[in-house]
Amino acid sequence: MQLYLSQVVGRPVRDRQGEPIGRVADLIVAIGDRYPPVTGLVMSTGRRKIFIPWSDVASFDATGAVLSTATIDIGKFRQRPNELLLYMDLQDKQIVDIDGRRVVRVNDLRLDEIEGKLHLVAVDVGAAGLLRRLGVEGPWRTLARNLRLPTPERYIDWEDVDPVETSIASIRLRVPHQGLRELHPADLATIIDQLTPRDRAGVLASLDDEAVADAMEEMEPETQVDVLEDLEPARAADILEEMSPDDAADLIADLSEESKAEILPLMERDEAEEVRELLGYPEDTAGGIMTTAYVAISEDLTAARAIEKLRELEPDAETIYYVYVVDAQEHLVGVLSLRDLIVAKPDTPVREFMHVEPVAVGALTPQEEVAQVVARYNLLAVPVVDDQGVLLGIVTVDDAIDTVLPTAWKRRLPRVFGRAGA
Repeated sequence: MQLYLSQVVGRPVRDRQGEPIGRVADLIVAIGDRYPPVTGLVMSTGRRKIFIPWSDVASFDATGAVLSTATIDIGKFRQRPNELLLYMDLQDKQIVDIDGRRVVRVNDLRLDEIEGKLHLVAVDVGAAGLLRRLGVEGPWRTLARNLRLPTPERYIDWEDVDPVETSIASIRLRVPHQGLRELHPADLATIIDQLTPRDRAGVLASLDDEAVADAMEEMEPETQVDVLEDLEPARAADILEEMSPDDAADLIADLSEESKAEILPLMERDEAEEVRELLGYPEDTAGGIMTTAYVAISEDLTAARAIEKLRELEPDAETIYYVYVVDAQEHLVGVLSLRDLIVAKPDTPVREFMHVEPVAVGALTPQEEVAQVVARYNLLAVPVVDDQGVLLGIVTVDDAIDTVLPTAWKRRLPRVFGRAGA
């Protein structure tokens, strides 16, 4: 048997003698299984709603329900934590199509009989669901068939569904938004961007700070600001600490003065100082787009000790392509690639095989010039130094090309500095 929720809501509920005693107001499913089983129905009788366990239902189809019991408990219906009301909680609500990486609206719900029990198996998000609810699906299909017109159908398997509206029972699920946690940050950012502020709050509450930070780095600046300012200041500070310093600084620069005053003091001292330092540079200069997350080692180290140092630092993927060499006063004196380190003899001092006089830019070098340097020398990152040659940070290629490619196009490019799992 295959049914749709729209076919049964409003249908009569009859007693054992076939006399109508109410109407189907809703169906209840128990969350936890791959396809949630129907565990009961809600019957409306005037203004009262009564719960009827599925064990008391003798038959159920598009004509309505027939009960097998002579008595029913007329106590007021109370929803339990592991239950979903299909009509109240899901119909017309926003859900995330995990497989399709998008937010859609529920037009209808499909129920199939599996091993003798009715289960929720899919969500109808196509035009067919709307036509069915309007009661014109049959005539439309006849007309469409005669005119050779398509009837758009789109179903999402329940396994690929994540209810996101905070008003529904998704907040009571055993593992809220598990599917969203497994998405690539760029896909998660796209989904969060489509949600209302209220629904974003429910999703963000279920994600850890690192996952939110990764997603925020993929969002449009306007969405970043909206999301951060909607969070509690303490959580916003924690998330900013998980972001790369340059991205955090860019985001804080766009916040209102009130939000800055609330959030910055709540950040860890070192992270806050890095952000304040970056905010001190004009945004259209190398200092304004650089990150202070880079790897620098002493020129006195041997190749073997340098590799040990990298293991100790556990640098992010964004900063590991080049290793910068500095003297005792932090002046930039050379640069190494990972290949240089790997092929060098373990006891060889770094100063003997590093590339001396590396290409670098000043902190106040205009962005356009930085992009030209990166392109001219085919660099993955370019170091930024002060007037005395002290290493201040690096500008990565993805930040450099912001000036020559629109943001929308830049995000279509493969990320050179992808995170783990990207």
